Amino acid sequence: MRFTVVHAADLHLDTPFSGLGDAAPQVAQALREASLAAFDRLVELALSEKAAMLLLAGDLYDGPSRGIRAQRRLLSGLARLAEAGCETFIVHGNHDPLDGWTAIGAWPQGVHVFPPGGVTSRPVVRGGETIATVHGVSFQQREERENLARLFRAHGEGMQFGVLHCNVGDAAHSPYAPCSPDDLRDAGLHYWALGHVHQARLVLEGGPWAAYSGVLQGRSPAAGDAGPKGAYVLRCDSALGLVSPPEFVPLDLVRFASVTVDLSDLADLHAALGKIDGAAQELHATQDGRGLVARLRLVGEFPGHRELAERSEEVLAELRGTAQGLSPFLWWDEVEVQTRPPLRREEIAGRGDLLSELLEESRRILESPQELADFLAEQARELRRVEVQAGPLTAPDAQELLRAAEDACLRLLWEDGEAG
Repeated sequence: MRFTVVHAADLHLDTPFSGLGDAAPQVAQALREASLAAFDRLVELALSEKAAMLLLAGDLYDGPSRGIRAQRRLLSGLARLAEAGCETFIVHGNHDPLDGWTAIGAWPQGVHVFPPGGVTSRPVVRGGETIATVHGVSFQQREERENLARLFRAHGEGMQFGVLHCNVGDAAHSPYAPCSPDDLRDAGLHYWALGHVHQARLVLEGGPWAAYSGVLQGRSPAAGDAGPKGAYVLRCDSALGLVSPPEFVPLDLVRFASVTVDLSDLADLHAALGKIDGAAQELHATQDGRGLVARLRLVGEFPGHRELAERSEEVLAELRGTAQGLSPFLWWDEVEVQTRPPLRREEIAGRGDLLSELLEESRRILESPQELADFLAEQARELRRVEVQAGPLTAPDAQELLRAAEDACLRLLWEDGEAG
């Protein structure tokens, strides 16, 4: 039998957004409602797909101290799904503790919450046929250190699903319920619905499939919350498993992004602001009607570097003012100035001072293999420290390091001279 499943995780319902304390009132209001509205979209997705199941892999809200409104919204949405015949399977993660569901008296029929302590399994029956068996286990405590994936084993009829909040070898995230891809493969399941990592991605493809659906709505300008957020839709066959790769569906209402603008070869601040405005319009046009919180990074060799660095707050205020009339909104959260003044090497070479001597010495070493070898020998003690961390230095590596050192020295001395 063919059927559809929706996989989501890390809803973090009603979580305050971080790092946006000075956001305009309309932006702050949109952010307060975004996670709940994204969940409403998740419910609508499951209904429109006539999904047989919704799998929720932990961190549905962000702790009992701010979970009441989140829990009520969750209860209402899952009740709608239950009425439509869509069953929901839930595991607890590190942010939605077992004792925090006080605003929910009883779950609707068709909502199944897997307890901690060991994997339990639930059959899914349609038309008298068991189309799937869903296996899951919740965290016993917030900082769950046990490898829970090893507790899973396929049994029962139909397609085999595992629902788990865990870390599959991702060093960038907290090592809660740590496991490996081999642990997932050994369980013999068809699909792992995973939670904990906020970027949607496939962990395993084919046999079995395993995926992080990511956070449902980004919560901060941090890199992990940037880009589209949503859920996976799975097209399934009770005998064959997935009949096509998981389909990611964006559901977020506010998107976080970073944009880098290279100001190299521009003449002045006026030209720089024009290029930034163009990049902003292009970025805004690609968000499919979503509100946007953006960080701007300015790079390159720019003659107005010093003025730009000194007036970065004015630049930020100007960008916010220019974007004020956009709908949906574009809020500039931060401007990071990483430009640098142009290095005019031809001018430096003819100055007859310390800078020109440094440039000439560097050129001499770089152009002569013997000079480079002698230089490496002289610097052996420091280079051995580098080799311990990065392996033996080759000649191209050494040339690259020397060029980088030349650039750094020239810039430090050049900028000091330019400042005077």
